[in-house]
Amino acid sequence: MPSQYADLAERILAGDSLTRDEALDVLRSSDDDLLDLVAAAGRVRRKHFGNTVKVNYLVNLKSGLCPEDCFYCSQRRGSEAEVLKYTWLAQDEAIRQAKLGLDGGASRVCLVASGRGPHQRDIDRVGAMVSELKEQHPQAEVCACLGILSDGQAEQLKAAGVDAYNHNINTSESRYGDICTTHEYADRVRTVEHAKQAGLSPCSGLIVGMGETDDEVVDAVFALRELSSDSIPVNFLMPFEGTPLSQEWTLTPARCLRILAMVRLAAPASEVRMAGGREMHLRSQQALALHLANSLFLGDYLTSEGQAAAADLEMIADAGFEVLGADPTAASSRPVSRQRGAGTQVAPNA
Repeated sequence: MPSQYADLAERILAGDSLTRDEALDVLRSSDDDLLDLVAAAGRVRRKHFGNTVKVNYLVNLKSGLCPEDCFYCSQRRGSEAEVLKYTWLAQDEAIRQAKLGLDGGASRVCLVASGRGPHQRDIDRVGAMVSELKEQHPQAEVCACLGILSDGQAEQLKAAGVDAYNHNINTSESRYGDICTTHEYADRVRTVEHAKQAGLSPCSGLIVGMGETDDEVVDAVFALRELSSDSIPVNFLMPFEGTPLSQEWTLTPARCLRILAMVRLAAPASEVRMAGGREMHLRSQQALALHLANSLFLGDYLTSEGQAAAADLEMIADAGFEVLGADPTAASSRPVSRQRGAGTQVAPNA
């Protein structure tokens, strides 16, 4: 007999939308039903993305030194977390690091800089980086993540060759004031709208594990659905020592799987990325999570080390998936290597 989640997947595949009650039911599903839930949501994932996994690679252009007070972030104002702090990477170093990811199998490079938002010189700097990178790797996708955008900046990034813009809403509107006081939820939504209007692919996601309720998780995911986010990174809070959320350890592998399943069913055609903290919270269930998420970051994050890139690629292959766009005979099938301590580490919850 088909499970209730198999029936739900059939309706989603037929074009129905996940309702709020159904989303809450997914988050509150029993352990006995968990594998049925993963299998059902996995059908939706395969309908839209087959057996491919999109591999993304982060380049941390500017680390720490941020004036914002986002409570989850190791780069926040007043943070006592022991992270690398440096101003902008030189262009040749940024290009070198981006090429490491592309040579390791990534199809998208994410250029990230800490701070409230970019100044004009920052837009010019990133534009020059992207132009050079696209000259050398015309097929590479570039996503910029530079903070809150002012009028006209998204258009400038688009003109420079940027393909996508990442700005996470992070949590529900009702909870936003509990995790940040230096800017508002509306500022983040406005930036995503700026990116969309400029023709950039909107990449916006959330962070779970910050003490939010099931209702607040659903609020955030449904808001992302309303924003038509093409790519939804799901970050799992990494409770950095020296930040206000350092004692938040509420996630389990099963909870993470339920959240990923709910995101997949709510936004069936969106790229769902298991992002920062997956190694810490999904642990041995990362391969199972690939049946829900069709995207991940390769290697390190912003201010924390990720799983070894070779292990990521092996996990993808062992689970029966293929890296999107990979040529098994080309150099891109080789694992990427990073030089630790060379400014290559980047923070998940950007």
